[in-house]
Amino acid sequence: MNFDHLRFTLRAVVMDWFRQHDKALEAYADSFRADPRDVRAARSVAWIHAQKKRWTAAADWFGKALELEPEHADTWFNLGYAREQGGDRPGALEAFRRVTELNPGHDRAWYGQGMIHAHRGDHAAAAEALERAAQLQPMNGAAWYALGMARHHCHEPGKVEAVIRHLADHEPQTAKRLIRDAERADLAHLVAHLPGS
Repeated sequence: MNFDHLRFTLRAVVMDWFRQHDKALEAYADSFRADPRDVRAARSVAWIHAQKKRWTAAADWFGKALELEPEHADTWFNLGYAREQGGDRPGALEAFRRVTELNPGHDRAWYGQGMIHAHRGDHAAAAEALERAAQLQPMNGAAWYALGMARHHCHEPGKVEAVIRHLADHEPQTAKRLIRDAERADLAHLVAHLPGS
């Protein structure tokens, strides 16, 4: 038994429990050094860095965890999120794509891909990814709004209308915003019952 690893792990758990995050981070890192196969310790260090918005360090540690468990979709997602927050959109897109290869039902990874494509001005790719996110989460107003805007930028008025009609039934305030932002005043009657319409 690796007593150093056990000692560091117990210390990390206790420090985490008492919300002593800097001490927990140090103990998890020591635990990982004592046993470089400890994927839980690597992910824990990454999480603490992410909570403190240290995106580069978080991405590095999520990367270490993926070296040990390369098929772990949620860790790929967390890596993508850390990269995106740290300004590495190409790296985030790569990670989000890997997530959807491993788990095609991961709606947040499709949404992440769509938003990165939209930011880059690739609205067709954005619409494709956001369509998947919206299908997986039919009540996610943010995904539907982003899909509607991607369809608007692709000059697909019929598809924009379909998105607005969906939102009018489920999230009328979001539908109202999309009507305004996509310049679809012709559909204002769908949300006429809202205050200020």
